[in-house]
Amino acid sequence: MLREIMTTDCATVTLKDNVYEAAVKMKQEDTGFIPVVDGKKLIGVLTDRDLVIRGFAEKREGSAAIKEVMSDKTVSVPPETTVDEAAKIMAKEQIRRLPIVENGELVGIVSIGDLAVRDKFEDEAGEALSQISEQDKQLV
Repeated sequence: MLREIMTTDCATVTLKDNVYEAAVKMKQEDTGFIPVVDGKKLIGVLTDRDLVIRGFAEKREGSAAIKEVMSDKTVSVPPETTVDEAAKIMAKEQIRRLPIVENGELVGIVSIGDLAVRDKFEDEAGEALSQISEQDKQLV
């Protein structure tokens, strides 16, 4: 189950933060993915790609609202989801990180890397990463 491998100490931002503050937090946390929360409720995610495509490429200022650049159509799963199910969802949705939500609240995140370190699930995680990487190549 994902509860056993998910990262629970997640950096988050809120709608009160701006694009610059989110970028600084990404740098501090060494991540390209930050959930957007309202209290503890997951309302979206922000990626480094969102900052570039919806932020800088559209000439938004650093003071632009998170709402203007975040992805609000977020795929999430409960912590009881199996590693195999998570790998399949991540491959299907072409995502590298999957928010874990329980009772409407963000409780963790699982990445492709988290799945890959689980020996018996290495094949599923590898397949998911392979499919996501293929999609990335098509975007370039």
